[in-house]
Amino acid sequence: MKIRVLGAAAGGGFPQWNCNCHNCKGFRDGTVNAKPRTQSSICISSDEGNWLLLNASPDIRAQLASFSPLQPARQLRDTGIAAILLMDGQIDHCSGLLMLREGCPLDVYCTDPVFEDLSRGFPIFPMLNFDTWNGGFRRQPLSLETEPGFLIPAIQNLRIHAMPLTSKAPPYSPHRDHPVSGDNIGLFIEDLSSGGTLFYAPGLGAIEPHLLPWMQRADCLMVDGTLWRDDEMIRQEVGVQLGTQMGHLPQSGPGGMLEVLDRLPADRKVLIHINNTNPILNEDSSEHAALKQHGVEVAWDGMEITL
Repeated sequence: MKIRVLGAAAGGGFPQWNCNCHNCKGFRDGTVNAKPRTQSSICISSDEGNWLLLNASPDIRAQLASFSPLQPARQLRDTGIAAILLMDGQIDHCSGLLMLREGCPLDVYCTDPVFEDLSRGFPIFPMLNFDTWNGGFRRQPLSLETEPGFLIPAIQNLRIHAMPLTSKAPPYSPHRDHPVSGDNIGLFIEDLSSGGTLFYAPGLGAIEPHLLPWMQRADCLMVDGTLWRDDEMIRQEVGVQLGTQMGHLPQSGPGGMLEVLDRLPADRKVLIHINNTNPILNEDSSEHAALKQHGVEVAWDGMEITL
């Protein structure tokens, strides 16, 4: 299984276009040693010809331009994207579908709550399902925690298990403050040829008992890296909520992501969906050094992992 990180940042990317926080200002004036990052998305493949896109960020056009296997190559107009799977209905994870309309029809896998949100609150499916878009996006249902998982016909040798995460629905959703199962999911993906396994959860807001067996089996963990501290955005005066109130588990502190990752046997442990305020973006920071001591990596645009 080949994994390509198309975008590693949280909503707004890094540096965020309207932000003058320490990281963003420092990146622009050259005093912070960091890589720019677009909004989070990855793609995976078992044959490096047909790719499953996990989330479609607003930066998808630039991300496609940066990765030739997703570009047209087989006929006059085509793409290496064989299917799309949405982890949630957050705008920074699905609005890139609008940029892919010329490539329709495409199968989009998502849960019922996400499909409902993207049919009513942010109606991408109705907007792009007309004949003018060559058949639009064909929604494929995604069920949770069914054994023995499911296969996507266009993607060879990848078996996928989806499990619910306790997190927030998008701000536009009618159940924003009343979450339902399927608002946000994690994935366990197994390559049936190589045996390599990935646990992917960019919106992991809590370590729930039903997730741990999957996390313990994974060769690679790619999980929420939004914030270093729970009160990070409040301290930096760019927000008024704790990370946990927004559905993100911070890296530091008791019960934080680092403490959890220390107990898990995965060969690779990678943080993704990193907010522009997070000090781990600064490669000279003590927080970035702490991650290295724990054997944890920070995802970056263009990062590749083979399992």
